[in-house]
Amino acid sequence: MILTTTETISGRELETLGLVKGSTIQSKNIGRDIMSGLKTLVGGELQSYTAMMNEARALATKRMVEEAQSLGADAIVCVRYASSAVMQGAAEVMAYGTAVTFKAI
Repeated sequence: MILTTTETISGRELETLGLVKGSTIQSKNIGRDIMSGLKTLVGGELQSYTAMMNEARALATKRMVEEAQSLGADAIVCVRYASSAVMQGAAEVMAYGTAVTFKAI
């Protein structure tokens, strides 16, 4: 499966199948939250949160790809990511794009 942030794929003519998306909601771990709170006093990267968000993006991407595969897609173009707080201590990560197939030449 080809994933790209562009609208086109070089050398290919595309046929649009439709919007595909994948999402996950992650919540903070109390131990992680306490340690991150202490880290904010001295500054620097909150590595446990970086890891959590990387895992969330990977899972959202996997779910988006699975949805595209169920449509028979060859690729997903215009891939984007978004995140938002859904409640105190929980964030949603969403991956979305347009599923396409390659037209025969």
